[in-house]
Amino acid sequence: MTGLIGKKIGSTRVYDENGAAIGVTVVEAGPNYVLQCKTVEKDGYSAVQLGFDEQKEQRLTRPAAGHARKHGGVFVKRIKEFRDFGKEVNTGDQINVDLFAAGDYIDAIGITKGKGFQGVMRRFGFGGGPGSHGAKGFSRRPGAIGAGSTPGTVDKGTKLPGHMGQRRRTTQNLKVIQVRAEDNLLLIQGSIPGANGDYVVIRESKKRGNKR
Repeated sequence: MTGLIGKKIGSTRVYDENGAAIGVTVVEAGPNYVLQCKTVEKDGYSAVQLGFDEQKEQRLTRPAAGHARKHGGVFVKRIKEFRDFGKEVNTGDQINVDLFAAGDYIDAIGITKGKGFQGVMRRFGFGGGPGSHGAKGFSRRPGAIGAGSTPGTVDKGTKLPGHMGQRRRTTQNLKVIQVRAEDNLLLIQGSIPGANGDYVVIRESKKRGNKR
């Protein structure tokens, strides 16, 4: 599966040839460094390990620094493995955003924004309790959550207040509007999980693919 590691920069709009405005998310997705190429004969499966966002060696853990020295000596903050990579590469190669082209469809994987501890109205869209007829202190509560007298326990998965956000999510079938190779930028139509500055994975769309 062809893909890149990137960093979400922000959102803007661009205009197509007809003058229509298109909302896009800007992702810095290069250069990616090929740290390791795994093979079926040696490792039991085929994969390419990519690294992104260079870092000083002293700021890495010893295992991460040792792995980088063993495979090309490029010290990076983020490492991601792509199985059955769709392009022939070798250890030490650089892969840039021109791996994709305008019109391609991709899947974007990221960690959603954290919202902290939230109640059921914000977290799940509950309507809340009644505001009249003697109801007091019940305006934002979930209501009864037990299973009656038997067994009298709360079912697993019941929607309750709790931590919201910071979940791994994949947005599928997003269209690449522009590829700006000189700036290592991808302009992708629509929204991508995560806050500005968060790392994301951009991979070839599993459902639509790219015919090139």
